[in-house]
Amino acid sequence: MNIEQARFNMIEQQIRPWEVLNQDVLNLLSIVKRENFVPAAYRNIAFADLEVPLPGGERMLSPKVEARVLQDVHKGETVLEIGAGSGYMAALLAHRGRSVKTVEISPELAEFARQNLAANGVTNAEVVNGDGALGWADGAPYDVICVSGGLPVMPQEFLEQLKVGGGRIAAFVGTAPVMKAQIITRVDEKQFRVSDIFETLVSPLKNAVHPSQFKF
Repeated sequence: MNIEQARFNMIEQQIRPWEVLNQDVLNLLSIVKRENFVPAAYRNIAFADLEVPLPGGERMLSPKVEARVLQDVHKGETVLEIGAGSGYMAALLAHRGRSVKTVEISPELAEFARQNLAANGVTNAEVVNGDGALGWADGAPYDVICVSGGLPVMPQEFLEQLKVGGGRIAAFVGTAPVMKAQIITRVDEKQFRVSDIFETLVSPLKNAVHPSQFKF
């Protein structure tokens, strides 16, 4: 496989047509080598328009979804990511923001991400092994929170960990068959603005909060 041609095709055929037009983001996809974060057995599909399998039954987000989320992170921002996976999204976020804390519930994946980030020279991303289903208060408030798994509902804890006056959450909210990628912006202490970006379907975050099943 011609790696550079495959990367070019991913950017031009999958990502750019999906309204990812920020040139800095497109350039970053050439700088951070996706194939270096994919398990060796799946290296030949590193640039395919699908969710690459990871150890423990988890999956990477598809390239176009990663890129679309990345557009909402700016230079100098502190970022919390929930679901480190292979470490690839954390590497992209680390290039865009000032610092990244990425929380991964699976010890195996946390170590995989840690090794990948170190091997690729990413020094401003910290991998924490823990349960981020309610966010991660240590380090809050954050400029940006990216949730790499699905949330049936948005827990209040996430909202409270955002900086007042512009802090943002990028999350996939809802349940199958259709979930919404949303950007939730903290306007002030009590007000939040919700923008629906696109519809998708991603695997639910482990231990995610579910709506009450009680009926009255």
